[in-house]
Amino acid sequence: MARRFPLLLLVSLFALLGVSHGQVSVNLELARRTYLNGEPIPVKVSITNLSGNELVFQGSKQNPWIDFIVKSSRGVPLNPVGAPAFGAVKIPAGKTFARTIDLTQIFGFSELGNFSIYSIVRLPNQRTGGFQSRRLLFNISTARPTWSQVVGVPGKPGVSHEFRLVRFSADRKDYLYAQIADPKTGRILRTHRLGEALSLRKPTVAVDSGLTMHVLYLSTPSFWGHAKISAEGKLLGVDLYRPGPGGAPRLARLQDGGVSAVGGLLYDPKKEAEAREKNRKASDRPGFIYE
Repeated sequence: MARRFPLLLLVSLFALLGVSHGQVSVNLELARRTYLNGEPIPVKVSITNLSGNELVFQGSKQNPWIDFIVKSSRGVPLNPVGAPAFGAVKIPAGKTFARTIDLTQIFGFSELGNFSIYSIVRLPNQRTGGFQSRRLLFNISTARPTWSQVVGVPGKPGVSHEFRLVRFSADRKDYLYAQIADPKTGRILRTHRLGEALSLRKPTVAVDSGLTMHVLYLSTPSFWGHAKISAEGKLLGVDLYRPGPGGAPRLARLQDGGVSAVGGLLYDPKKEAEAREKNRKASDRPGFIYE
């Protein structure tokens, strides 16, 4: 009789919750498995309600309804430095709730190496257990910069940041990254993945009078990328260029101290799509038109 008690207690608990084990599916997705130090690590969590009834997930700071557990390769759990602001979520029967969060906003990742992650979702009356996702593995690595420059931060006297340009290989491709580091400690403050970079042409870098970092790189055989990063570490945008009549684009320093990409043709995907649509409609017209 004593052996049956835990089973009866478990059955009673799930009857109280109104949902049985396996009727809530939790899934995690990572875009890739390898990340550079300081780069955002977006993970998508999907929760599917298979209970046949509407479910409401809600909790508190002390007892959140969703937890993300990250462990190092040694099996040591990482202490969270933040919490995902999901709030209360209502999922109708048969529907799926999905959201993407950045793991670097929840965990500090002060070390590099291999990590595992899984998630646990709990209903309001659940204090232990819950619905667990499968475990995913990922890696955080570092790479030596190919270019660096220390600059001051506008509006912050005495504060300086170090721009770094890094080429990093992942998924059998070479990618270009812009990093912002603390020059005193070497700590990476921000990492931006600029995109794939072909080795046919060496990237060029320049810092303008406003202390903005400009990077020009060959992203495909037909397109060049021009990225701009502020001294504070914000990615200001990436423009695409095609070779112009004078050849490939290049970075040029202007008389006012600014830096611009010259010699190429700025690519506007919206205008390109409009032009293709206009040409398509024109080609659809019959060869004889009576006005």
